[in-house]
Amino acid sequence: MADNGKRKWLVPTLATGLGVLILVILLANRGQAPVVHYVPVQREDLSASISSNGKVEPISPSIAHAEFPTFVEKIAATEGQSVHRGQLILTLDASDIRAQLSQARANLLAAQTDLRNARAGGSPDELAQLNGDLAKAQANVANLEQTQKALEQLSAKQAATLYEVAQNQAALAQARATLETLRQKKAALTQRASGDAEGADLRAKQAQDQIQSLQEKLRSATVVAASDGTLYSLPVHAGDYVKVGDTLAEMADLRHVRVRAFVDEPDLGALEPNQVVQVAWDAKPGQTWAGRTEQVPKQVVSRGARSVGEVLCSIDNDKLELLPNVNVDVHVLVHARQGALVVPRAAVRYDNGQHFVFVYGGDKIHRRDITVGIASAQKYEVISGLQLGDRVVLPGDMQVLRDGMDVRATEAKS
Repeated sequence: MADNGKRKWLVPTLATGLGVLILVILLANRGQAPVVHYVPVQREDLSASISSNGKVEPISPSIAHAEFPTFVEKIAATEGQSVHRGQLILTLDASDIRAQLSQARANLLAAQTDLRNARAGGSPDELAQLNGDLAKAQANVANLEQTQKALEQLSAKQAATLYEVAQNQAALAQARATLETLRQKKAALTQRASGDAEGADLRAKQAQDQIQSLQEKLRSATVVAASDGTLYSLPVHAGDYVKVGDTLAEMADLRHVRVRAFVDEPDLGALEPNQVVQVAWDAKPGQTWAGRTEQVPKQVVSRGARSVGEVLCSIDNDKLELLPNVNVDVHVLVHARQGALVVPRAAVRYDNGQHFVFVYGGDKIHRRDITVGIASAQKYEVISGLQLGDRVVLPGDMQVLRDGMDVRATEAKS
């Protein structure tokens, strides 16, 4: 029983002692300053860049399209191969175009013949016949007029009868009527020929235009490389049916390519021509391609849920590893400073239009207004307000920093 009583008193005693110990520790620590971490102000090479995505495009590509519906007759190259100027890529079946071209040439010849005839006043046979008839009629009238004059003189001398005079007079009237009819026929032929000339001239021009169009189609049936480069797209095969406008082949010099970068609207103000660009492609991790901005956007467009400007960048691709139409990551170096005075972005605060930091010294922290320059993802350039070696306090998780606060400080680990 005595042992049980001792146990009953021992537990409360130990609990009371533990509570007193905790209270003593709390009271001892109550007056200690909070702990903060700082980093010294340093000089570093600082760069600011804009990161976005983009798409690779060939510069001045040569794209062959089908100019008439037909079948692919022959493929003479392979997608991805290097090609030389004039090298055959493929041919299309152009037998129908050749037949149409032959008919158009025949139509042109007929129209040119009609035009010559019309400009001459009519067809040679009809014109020759009419001119011959006119000449005969004119001669006949002239002869009858001479005869009439002679008969009238003879009649006055009573050497010819009045009947003979009247008979010749009737013949002369008929000859004159025939001549007038032929002249009217000649005038009608000339007038008709003038209208025929306009129609024949129109038909000749139409035939010439058709021939030119068919000749261009016939030339397009043989697809050759326009210049030295890479055949980066060949979407057709022998025997395929193609429609007007279908793409047959795409070629370009891929040693220099263009990247169309899609930069978000808030970042557009920092862009200028000739800024350094680096491009990365997920298909080749760890590898980058260098280039420069060429053209900054003049407008903003919607791209999905984003509002972006399209920045054109020229990229060196000597090894021909970047392929057209692939998606890439784009980094544009917009600012760079060597030996800049820098502080972590996390240490910089902003209040009522003023950037400031807390600087540690003499077991206290003090607010220091600063002017910042360029910024990277992690650091700010400090233009004024700090000196090399100043100890700038980083924000903590447990305390609110105030100007003049007593603190215990340790240097933050890198």
